[in-house]
Amino acid sequence: MFKAVSAMPGALPELQLIVLPGAHAAGVAVSLDILRAAATLAPGLTLPAPRWRVLSPEGGDVELAGSLRCPTEPLSRVDEAGIRVVPGLASESPEALEHRLAQADARRVADDLARRLADGQPVAATCSSVFLLRDTGALAGRCVTTTWWLAQHLRRTAPDCRVEADRIVCVDGTLVTAGAAMAQVDLMLHLLRGHGAALADAVARVLLLDARTAQSAYTLPALLANGDALVRRLVQRIEETLPRPPAVSALADAFAMSPRTLSRRVRDATGQGPSALIQAVRLARARRLIETTRMSIDQVAAAVGYEDATALRRLMRRRTGATPTRFRAHAEPR
Repeated sequence: MFKAVSAMPGALPELQLIVLPGAHAAGVAVSLDILRAAATLAPGLTLPAPRWRVLSPEGGDVELAGSLRCPTEPLSRVDEAGIRVVPGLASESPEALEHRLAQADARRVADDLARRLADGQPVAATCSSVFLLRDTGALAGRCVTTTWWLAQHLRRTAPDCRVEADRIVCVDGTLVTAGAAMAQVDLMLHLLRGHGAALADAVARVLLLDARTAQSAYTLPALLANGDALVRRLVQRIEETLPRPPAVSALADAFAMSPRTLSRRVRDATGQGPSALIQAVRLARARRLIETTRMSIDQVAAAVGYEDATALRRLMRRRTGATPTRFRAHAEPR
């Protein structure tokens, strides 16, 4: 069970963590671990320690995903200014997420966040929790991010905002959004920088938290389908043909449609064109080989259809912000 602890009062905004039933347990836990570490380290850096509290619509123990429980205070008792922070909700599909968002407690939190934003107060949300603001109209005209596999669903259902799915943290005025569930780490470090960059850096070092700037490196092509049967079959076909993936025209012929229709279908399902999908499959295979085999980078490049390692390095750096050797350095020794 997680215990809510508050640091000594200071001049900076209080962080108000809003926990809904079914929230990602890891996202809640890592938020509290980061805050506790910051409170411990701040005095040694002569910086103010962060203040925080953990809230929920009704208060009391809230059951998180995985049956863990977290003690909270009632949201209604906290009216003072602060930064509302909402970790992601566990969800297996867009349909499951929509069902969760329609429940009364989620709507109540969404209305609270929208009011805060309208009053010019800061709000932060991660992963699927970004969708809480969608139906309130608070995302209109804003630039946001969310978990990469739900990004296209957000684009379809909130066309009045700009979704930058590759970004891990996106700041637009007083709204801060973050990507997939464990981007909660990046979000919390970003918020801690308001207490001083030295404090955020010290917490990252003590807890061994790597700096990340993009979600591209973590994209799994098979999950981009979001239930779309055609995209699943395309991914399978591309994987089966490596190292010689078919051209877009050949894929279209294989699935009895024009290249234009294929492009439209893939873009509707994933937010990307067929060429980007092919590249995503190749990069995913390359990363898997780098992390799980002793193949040289040249051998990996050949295995996924690149003429040489230079082409793989260039594309991987552009799409993920990292070189192939960095992924090998992060792999466990074999």
